[in-house]
Amino acid sequence: MIVGIDYSLTSPAICVFTGGRYSKFQYEKCKFYFLTDTKKYAQTWDDQIFGTRFSDYHCESQRYSTIADWATEHCMGASCIALEGYAYNAKGSSAFQLAENMGIFKYKLFELSLPLDVVAPTEVKKFATGKGNSDKPAMHAEFMRATKVNLKNKITPDKSGVSNPVSDIVDAYFICRWLHSKMNSVR
Repeated sequence: MIVGIDYSLTSPAICVFTGGRYSKFQYEKCKFYFLTDTKKYAQTWDDQIFGTRFSDYHCESQRYSTIADWATEHCMGASCIALEGYAYNAKGSSAFQLAENMGIFKYKLFELSLPLDVVAPTEVKKFATGKGNSDKPAMHAEFMRATKVNLKNKITPDKSGVSNPVSDIVDAYFICRWLHSKMNSVR
């Protein structure tokens, strides 16, 4: 089991590839999990995509711990985990909150001796589209080309552009696929 994670404060998403390291990476062998604060997205979309509504929290530390516990649960049994690193353009207090949030998650993975690889957002985008500065629509277009699945029409048909949770699921998919590729290039 290989796991790719697009980790955030508002809409984290996880792709779990259930095939083996040496098997072909296929959408059909992936399960997707995401957190949302939008009730209509918190549902099971098919036998592969599972949305969960954020639970209530009383302080930021509880919020970070709750998100980390949710993510850690989906990482149990993984042979390797890839986590998208920090975006360098994050500014202000949100950058600190993201760092605190991710720090708690990384610590929980460390405590459980779960293997972690961190990949830069630009590297994931370049892997997916050939351009390190690709936007959400370009990533979604490449996802549709690779999988023949239009997540935007499935999950957010009422939105005009590609947004959460679709963009987060797409990113998690490519993070997982990047890790699978990396693992198979080092034999």
